[in-house]
Amino acid sequence: MTGAGEHEAGTLVPDSSALVGFKRHLSPVVVPGEAIYLVSRRGVTALRGTPAEVLAPLLDGTRTVRGVLSEAGPRLLAEEVVTSLDALARSGLLGFRPAGAPAGPPSCSDPAADAYWDLAGLDSSRASAELAGTAVSLEALPGVDPEPVHTACRESGVAFAAPGSAPALSLVLCDDYLTPELAEVDARHRASGTPWLIAKICGTDPWIGPFFRPGQGACWTCLAERLRGHRRSEWPVQRALGLAGPPKRPAASLAAGRAIAVHIAVLEAAKWLAGMRYPSQNLVHTVDTMLLRAAAHPVHRRPQCSVCGDPGIVERTVRRPFVPVSRPKTAQQGNSHRSAPPQEMLERYGHLVGPVTGIVKEIQRAPRTPDFVDSYLSGHNLAFRSHSLAGLRAGLRALSGGKGLDPTEAQVSALGEAVERYSGTRQGDEPVVRDTWRALGEAAMHPNDCQLYHARQFAERDVWNARGSHFQYVPRPFDENRPTEWTPVWSLTGERHRLLPTSMLYFSHSAPAEDGLHADSNGNAAGSSLEDALVQGFLELVERDAVALWWYNRTRQPGVDLDAFAAPEVDRFRDGCLRLGRELWVLDLTSDFGVPVLAALSRRPGGPPEDVIFGFGAHFDPRVALRRALTELGQMLPAVLPRRPGAAEYGTDDPEACRWWRTATTANQPYLVPDPAISPRTPGSWARAERGDLLDDVTAIGELVRSRGLELLVLDQTRPDLELPVVKVIVPGLRHFWARLAPGRLFDIPVTLGRLERPTAYEHVNPIPLFV
Repeated sequence: MTGAGEHEAGTLVPDSSALVGFKRHLSPVVVPGEAIYLVSRRGVTALRGTPAEVLAPLLDGTRTVRGVLSEAGPRLLAEEVVTSLDALARSGLLGFRPAGAPAGPPSCSDPAADAYWDLAGLDSSRASAELAGTAVSLEALPGVDPEPVHTACRESGVAFAAPGSAPALSLVLCDDYLTPELAEVDARHRASGTPWLIAKICGTDPWIGPFFRPGQGACWTCLAERLRGHRRSEWPVQRALGLAGPPKRPAASLAAGRAIAVHIAVLEAAKWLAGMRYPSQNLVHTVDTMLLRAAAHPVHRRPQCSVCGDPGIVERTVRRPFVPVSRPKTAQQGNSHRSAPPQEMLERYGHLVGPVTGIVKEIQRAPRTPDFVDSYLSGHNLAFRSHSLAGLRAGLRALSGGKGLDPTEAQVSALGEAVERYSGTRQGDEPVVRDTWRALGEAAMHPNDCQLYHARQFAERDVWNARGSHFQYVPRPFDENRPTEWTPVWSLTGERHRLLPTSMLYFSHSAPAEDGLHADSNGNAAGSSLEDALVQGFLELVERDAVALWWYNRTRQPGVDLDAFAAPEVDRFRDGCLRLGRELWVLDLTSDFGVPVLAALSRRPGGPPEDVIFGFGAHFDPRVALRRALTELGQMLPAVLPRRPGAAEYGTDDPEACRWWRTATTANQPYLVPDPAISPRTPGSWARAERGDLLDDVTAIGELVRSRGLELLVLDQTRPDLELPVVKVIVPGLRHFWARLAPGRLFDIPVTLGRLERPTAYEHVNPIPLFV
């Protein structure tokens, strides 16, 4: 018989004087000549062969390793016994107790608890000792009764720390994970280094977790930042009542539901104290007691967190020069020409979607979308801050969304739009300089150079704003002598930093900025890389500028020969519109930049009303520009589809859009249809340079802008906790397609291009502002 210390190297069998037996969650059933069956709550394990038959009756926990070796001796060699025991131990089927432990069956007061710890993969003796030798502190925030938790802790053997002593864990009970007192709770635990478990044990949906471990992983502030994003509907109530946190909610639960929450919280605390560690302890676990559904939500550490991270990351990023690098494109298909395909983007950033800790609650197919359109919504549009009740009710841009030629592409587009708007929202860590425009000198760019409102619009701002439109709101004139906040943007064409008012660069959910300015999403873009985002942001600027040149001057534009593109998506949209009783056609709006810009339009003939809708697209490749115009048109279709009897006439109550659909026709708005005097465009109508690297696109963009005497400005708005690249691209002088009627390109370029003999007079521009 082998003695202690004589087993082969690497064996899991300990000192031969240790007691050995099957884990306590296993019940052996011997079927002679067939197998030994180990029955547990997790299933059945079969052991076959002579060693199993010999050893199974001996592994009842009453014998030492030496005893098993001795009693198995007549039928098995010592080496066979050790090898078999080692195999069973490695399979997690055996348990060992120290040599000093009493020989005999378990004598603990709760054998089921020992079996539980064994089933969890812990050594039951050690786990029970850990639980008995550690203590928890219990802290209940206002509005939470701690007594049920006290009782549940005692029933599960969880001890409480004596006053003044350091607990191994704190269990913190709250009514809401955004309760302001939790900031102080987190600070205390960070100072002491004590881990703590947060739990909401009331309401219809109890929450448990995560465990916060000071110095490791996310902190409460990281979690709270994400939670607030899904609670925007409460903000007006908080402001009205002057609350620092969420408003109080009425109690709504059953005793059974509260008991579930209490015992889950205590169970998690007991497991932690016993030594269990597993990844889902870092998650928020929610239980829907009405539908009996449980879910888990990841909690991500924010590298820029002001509490547990480096709050200077964003400032340093913005202040660095923007230096594009080589980014080879993927296969140039669909809406690609990017550095990563849609499926890869969805896999890489899909974790940003979630109803509790995601920045996007969900991505879902847009309601009432026709079968030939792939259009998805991704929640509230963070760029949409209304200036009036009417604007708040307008629905065309109140939600973020995306489109594509297939569901994956559309979902990635929807996620990208939500991320770009989240990243472009001010969070307080952006670099700012506070001073007047006059004092800052040449580095500061006058906001009028980007806003491009006409002096008459400022003079008549009350008339413009009385329309209640979010899109056509005219701010008060900028005060050049009043201090305001400025943020640096990088000039790719000038290779220097310029300054623009922060309120023009970042969206805000608070009261309007003191300087009266506000940001819009023109030029904001997310991408598979910074270079990709820059290209997409620039293309949006060129698209909207070209649309403005056409719309406000009401010029007749060439049509597009859709058959010449011979693309399946063209047939798909044309046939789909035909089934809906609609016509489809496309205009070429390409401006002096030479970048293909197309407008897809559709109407319901036989009106009025004709319900004319449109979608726009721009890209260096005219085929991609066409796809983008068609898919954007598809996003607008649900608003004008026939509705059930008694429902609203249109899918939005935006007064500008509804007025257009009711009254606009191709007869009274002739610029909507192709100019018959110009031959339709084909794919060969545009000069194309094949570029396989996004860096080459960026270089070409710089040359395009520089050659027209303009400046290309870029602001890196990527958030460290998201990592999805986001930029804001600005080319002062390019027009938004909203009504920005200052002198300049809007009036000069149509003459340069030969569309008009002379500039349109201000009073003769299209009186219908674009409303999308």
